[in-house]
Amino acid sequence: MSAGKQVEARDTEDFRVVAGMVERARAAQAVAATWDQARVDEVCLAVGWAVYKDENIQVMARAAVDETGMGVYEDKLTKHKNKVLGVLRDIRTAKTVGLIDYDEAKGLMKFAKPVGVIGALAPVTNPTATPSSNGLSILKGRNAVIFAPHPKAKGASKIACDFMRAALRQVGAPEDLVQCIEEPSIDRTGELMRQVDLVVATGGGPMVKAAYSSGTPAYGVGPGNAVQLLAEDADPVDAAAKISVSKAFDNATSCSSENSVVAHEAVYGAFVAAMRERGAYLCTPEEKARLRAWVWPVGKDGHEALNPKVIARTALVIAEGAGIAVPAGTKILMVEAELPRKGGPAPEKWAQEKISPVLALWKCPSFELGLEAVVLITDACGTGHSSGLFSSKDEYIRRMGETMRSSRIMVRQGMASGNGGTFANGMPSTVTLGCGTWGGNITSENIHWKHFINVTWLSLPLPMSRPSDEEIFGGLWAKYGK
Repeated sequence: MSAGKQVEARDTEDFRVVAGMVERARAAQAVAATWDQARVDEVCLAVGWAVYKDENIQVMARAAVDETGMGVYEDKLTKHKNKVLGVLRDIRTAKTVGLIDYDEAKGLMKFAKPVGVIGALAPVTNPTATPSSNGLSILKGRNAVIFAPHPKAKGASKIACDFMRAALRQVGAPEDLVQCIEEPSIDRTGELMRQVDLVVATGGGPMVKAAYSSGTPAYGVGPGNAVQLLAEDADPVDAAAKISVSKAFDNATSCSSENSVVAHEAVYGAFVAAMRERGAYLCTPEEKARLRAWVWPVGKDGHEALNPKVIARTALVIAEGAGIAVPAGTKILMVEAELPRKGGPAPEKWAQEKISPVLALWKCPSFELGLEAVVLITDACGTGHSSGLFSSKDEYIRRMGETMRSSRIMVRQGMASGNGGTFANGMPSTVTLGCGTWGGNITSENIHWKHFINVTWLSLPLPMSRPSDEEIFGGLWAKYGK
């Protein structure tokens, strides 16, 4: 390699294809590295407009739905608008060039530097919104990016990248700052991860594990399994309005789509009734059994696995596959599950992530037992990702924050949009959600622009300020002696 990370050459087609892309990316990134903040911001704005304006979003959304068979065209339009504008809002005033912070009291200056060439893996569930929003954050740091799309969504992802490349050309920037592997494969994606300087992996568990095993620094995301808790003071109609929209959005392609709701018995009935009014269908026990067999069929290896035929499909298609007759207009399928208790059997299979408009309901007699159930459900799947609470009681909100091993907790919000940042909360806008060590990730933050810069700390000398032993140990000595 001419610069950056040194990679042992292998005489394979995959190596040569990726090496050529990386070489072009390094040449383009060398140009970007010379830009001042104004030029960086101009380029990001141009690229942002290309993946924000209606005529381009319509092309990307249609391609994503047609190629993958997943999601809802109209919802993908909304997702693009919100995510791209959210990222543009976040990066608008961010400093990513030169001196970005100076703490005079500590004598510390911080200088932002590019990471280099970044390999970004995009999921089949969001093949255009992910490259669009991640691409902007990566470019903000004066980096180049090479996207590795899912093979079943390669056409849609390429369209998004082509729009970004055209915008780069329009403003006189190197178009190879954004590239896309046109014929992706496991081997080619693996090669990409070995050759770049940083990997950001948005997708399933095997993809994230591969990223962390590549030998290259990586940001990965853990599995989603968002769970909402409704306390006894929750407004069940408000909760149903927000959760129903969140759950049905884009046929639950988002890892933040609610998979379970644990509701206090005082509001449970009203919540279920309100959900039904919004197009949710409550399965009978017999229908629940049929649906379970369809969502998690037993494979040839004798193990249950999530059925690809339900992922991001409509509730009507899933119901038909399960042999369940539901009313026209049904948007969500609901099942009632038995509340898990500490020391009891493992939670039902319904505690797992479903990546479809199928929602499990759990009734609890108290906030404490409900919180205990949310812990057990998220620990069964999705530890570290997210949880939510509908309550206005400060003690409940604080208890949730202190207890949950979740990287993000939404209060009185739908989670499909809230987790990744909205214009009604302060979360950084992103489609890539770190889950901390709980989820096998290096960070628990929303992955955004600050994760795509290196920072040099420059330390200036200060007058000596060494504390005495008495200052440090005095309290301990007074209590226990020396």
